[in-house]
Amino acid sequence: MSDSARPILTALCFAFAAHVSAKEPFKPNLGPDLPTITVSCGEVTLLLRQATQWTLGRIDYRGSAMTTERSAYGTVFSFPDVGFIGTAHLENEPEKLQSLAFFLDDKSVATPTAELKGQTFRFERKSRIRSFDLTNVVELKDNRLHETTTVHTAEAVQLKLVYHFMHAWTPAVSAFLAGNDARPEKSISGPLRDDDDTARKFFINERVDWMAVYEPKSGQFAVSRLLAAPEQGEHVSMLWNVPGSYRKFYLKCFASSPVPAGFTGTWRMVTAFGSSSAEKWESAARKLAMELRDR
Repeated sequence: MSDSARPILTALCFAFAAHVSAKEPFKPNLGPDLPTITVSCGEVTLLLRQATQWTLGRIDYRGSAMTTERSAYGTVFSFPDVGFIGTAHLENEPEKLQSLAFFLDDKSVATPTAELKGQTFRFERKSRIRSFDLTNVVELKDNRLHETTTVHTAEAVQLKLVYHFMHAWTPAVSAFLAGNDARPEKSISGPLRDDDDTARKFFINERVDWMAVYEPKSGQFAVSRLLAAPEQGEHVSMLWNVPGSYRKFYLKCFASSPVPAGFTGTWRMVTAFGSSSAEKWESAARKLAMELRDR
């Protein structure tokens, strides 16, 4: 080979290597022009949204919206140097989707349609946020929503916080209730109003085993129970009151504390629904919370 040809060949090799290393981003095979997927099982309907990187977008019970589409769901990380990354937070860095898998009545659905209906549904979503490997599993069966989140990192990472199981309850929600199994007599409850003195304030703000909200227009309530959580991270339940937008639930973990190298942790939550009058909803929610624990 001549000396004059050698630089050209070297340049071509570098260009080819760069092309190979620039891996094509994951593109789910969901067919063209599919911005949302609506899943109905029994009395519960879920909306999955492409705009939020295929996370939940709305939860309906018996035809009434219990949550709003005007927010982000699932898991999000807040880093000291950049802010939020994950789910609908696309303003800083993208969450890198790795895979999506859909199962209807325990059968794999390679190419979902805009509407799915069956007895059971399971959705598995894997992604990467910086050094974190994130797996989210959503299951719908027996009118109950099961959510499982697993986080792994090989590196130690300093965070501002992590939010799991974000649920943006509709702004029509008028009251909340939360309890700890070890102290059932000391539950936390109160109204959620649109007044200036309660606007944009956080409620609960402590470790609880379950929490519930009441939506008076439909006469329906929802109860979410935490089934599993690692001790590392010191989780705290929070409910943010933003009138006109949502009453939003967060499970906050790793608040200004480092995630250790080699950490793997799994959080599990189940949400169920019921109907009741405004006078009796708290007792009905307590009963359902105990049923979720015992089952």
